[in-house]
Amino acid sequence: MRSNINRWNRLFLFSLGLFLAGAFAMKWIENDLLYNNEKISIFGLELFYPKEKIVEIFSGINDQVRTILTYHLNFDFIFMAGCYPGIASLCMVAAEKVRSKLIKRVLLLFAFLQLFAWAFDIIENYYLLKWLKQPAIGNEFGFYHVIVYCKWAIALIGALLASSTLVATLFKRKNPKSVI
Repeated sequence: MRSNINRWNRLFLFSLGLFLAGAFAMKWIENDLLYNNEKISIFGLELFYPKEKIVEIFSGINDQVRTILTYHLNFDFIFMAGCYPGIASLCMVAAEKVRSKLIKRVLLLFAFLQLFAWAFDIIENYYLLKWLKQPAIGNEFGFYHVIVYCKWAIALIGALLASSTLVATLFKRKNPKSVI
C-alpha cells in the first residue's frame, strides 16, 4: 500500500509541476488578450459568452491577439496534462487511505473519470481553435457547452471529493474513534 501511495504522490508532484507551468504561461499572456480594449475572459469563452459574442470576438481581434490566444489555448494542453492526472492521483491517494469500500469505489470512479474530463477539455480546445481560425459557429455550440459543463463537473467533484477525504483522514488520525 505504501509504495502505491508513493507512486501516486510522485505523479501528483509531476502533475503539479505541469499544472503550475501551464497556469503560469497562460496567466503571463492573459493581459494581452484584448478585444475593444477589454480583457477576453477565457471563462467567458468556455462558459458564459453566447455564440454571437464568441463570433464577434474571434472576428474582431487583430492578428497579434489571435496569435496570443492561440498560444494561450496551446499552453492549456500543458495545463491539462497536469490538471487531470493530478486530480486522478489525489483520488487514488485518498482511496488508499480510506476504509469504506463505497468511498474507495467512488474515488476510484472519479480517478478514472478524469480521462473523460481531459478528453472533453481537448475537444473544447479543438472547437475554440477551429472557431478562432474560422469564426463561424454552427449547431455544434450546444454540444460544446455540454462537454464543457461535464469537464468542469467531473474535475471539480473529483478534486473536492479527494481533497475533503484527505482532510478527513488527517482528522481521523488525531481522533482514532472516527470511522472513514
